Amino acid sequence: MDMISKIKYFSIAILTSVILTACNFGNKGSEASTEQATSVPQIGDHVPNNEVCMVTNIYMGAPQTAVTFEGKTYYASCELCQKRIPKEKATRTSIDLYTLKGVDKADAYIVLVGDHGEVAYFENEQSYKALIAKGNMHQK
Repeated sequence: MDMISKIKYFSIAILTSVILTACNFGNKGSEASTEQATSVPQIGDHVPNNEVCMVTNIYMGAPQTAVTFEGKTYYASCELCQKRIPKEKATRTSIDLYTLKGVDKADAYIVLVGDHGEVAYFENEQSYKALIAKGNMHQK
């Protein structure tokens, strides 16, 4: 790996760390909300769209800040994420793991898929259930 590649690699790693730290720093109050929740979603559960940071694709366990763009509502966990939604299409779209079609996150059926709050987006509940039935994803 040449010097320029190393610099690019470390720059991306540092930028990613800063973004994730900024997002988590801005939501210290959401930890208490999560602890007070009566039921904590498990892997495979549908989660409310407004409790997902659609930029980092992480279930936060508490309502996030709504960002309206082109008549649709997206959710962001911090100011940096809020600014990215109108500027970056990739923050507003994802791929349905079953149909492999593009999905607008504002309209998506969102499912918890990881131990650290990672989520996946589906066109609808039927698409998610079809993926489960096919055996390509484990439900709780």
